[in-house]
Amino acid sequence: MGSVRIERDVWLALSLDEAWRILTRWEDQARWMRDADSVRVLTPHRVGVGVELAVRTRVFNVPAFGERLEVMVWEPPSRLVVAHRSFVRGIGVWLLRAHGEGTRFTWAEALSLPVPLGEVAL
Repeated sequence: MGSVRIERDVWLALSLDEAWRILTRWEDQARWMRDADSVRVLTPHRVGVGVELAVRTRVFNVPAFGERLEVMVWEPPSRLVVAHRSFVRGIGVWLLRAHGEGTRFTWAEALSLPVPLGEVAL
């Protein structure tokens, strides 16, 4: 089984509240997440612990498979934790903190894919 840990850190020219609001517009995530082809909310509620998302994921820029994610931690506007609950397994963490005139956004994921060379695909 292939596994990988990924971490990205970027500065956003947005306030913490504005960054949180934009990042958690679930359906819009496919516009800025390179590996997401589409995102939709599966639960009646769109905010808080327990929100479930269906994500159509790209592999090598080709829509390849669907994933189900579940929000495990919801601490606006500073921390979001999601669990990957389907073919891809693992945890994703978003941390947002004020930094100068904007927001520092750190995104870390520890993922596994149960196929040979899964770490290459991830």
